[in-house]
Amino acid sequence: MTFLKRAASVAAVAALAATTALTASAETTKLRIQTHYAPETVSGKLAAQYIEDIQTMSGGEIEVEMFYSSSVVKSVETFDAAATGILDCDMTGGGYQTGKNSAFQFVGDIMGGYSTPYQQLSWLYFGGGKEAAAPLYNKYGMELIGWWVYGQESFASSKPIEKVADFKDWKFRSPPGMETKIFEKLGASPIVMDFTEIFTALETGIIDGADASGLANNVGLGLYDIVKYANFPGFHSMPSDHLACNKAVFDAMPESHQRIMKVAMEALALRTALTFEKKNAEAAAQLREQGVTLSQWAPEELAKFRAAAQATWPEFADTPEAKALVEAHMTYLGQLGLVSE
Repeated sequence: MTFLKRAASVAAVAALAATTALTASAETTKLRIQTHYAPETVSGKLAAQYIEDIQTMSGGEIEVEMFYSSSVVKSVETFDAAATGILDCDMTGGGYQTGKNSAFQFVGDIMGGYSTPYQQLSWLYFGGGKEAAAPLYNKYGMELIGWWVYGQESFASSKPIEKVADFKDWKFRSPPGMETKIFEKLGASPIVMDFTEIFTALETGIIDGADASGLANNVGLGLYDIVKYANFPGFHSMPSDHLACNKAVFDAMPESHQRIMKVAMEALALRTALTFEKKNAEAAAQLREQGVTLSQWAPEELAKFRAAAQATWPEFADTPEAKALVEAHMTYLGQLGLVSE
């Protein structure tokens, strides 16, 4: 055998051995994840990008079966479905679990707190948020992987919503939790219903308006095809959508897979905030052209809402986990100068 042939043979054997070693050491993580977002919405597309990212970065070792529009169980049931093994991960939001523990309000949507998604994300990653939230998720057999925050939400309404007085007798879809209490105090009639039921409820007149999502997502849902009033920029609600996984499933994953999922969530968080800066502005321009009236609230009206919201926080700090989260928020909001005197 010539030297070149022998060298080529040795190289081939070495390559085969390396391939065999990699195959032998490779571990596969298979996950079933549900989100409440429809695949055609901006958030739905961002969720799909996250799934593509973790599958690609893991070299295909992480495999995901993704369910959109709460197609397996209702949005509010996603968390328990993941905790009990029907699914593996919940990509909805903590706000759906306030009936389980009021502390979830303060990882889902504090309301009347932070002004931008960047402030809210900085609390989670650098203001003690993850440390305060971890025991809450772990208590129910789940692990918080991270957040993606699209910014302030806008209403969809069949009548103008320009000031606090306009909330009087306004029937609107509300997520469960603290929001219902705040808006009842302001004279509205919140009706809790699943995210997937909003379109039909508006279409049939069961509700006058909806707190659904950010302006661009609302457009994707077709809400302004039915009603012709909105507010922009939003102010009342800035939900933190989460990715939370069954803790036993997550703990059993290779550390490299855990790291990929967590770091990819940080990328998703930034991508979401930046995307919605652009998409909401584009949606606003589009809606104005279509004859939808967008109202921007005056500072004094915003102050009335913030006061009502912050006065309601203590009512929901009724468990040890909730108290710890409110304390963490208040400390950080104080540092940012966002807590009312």
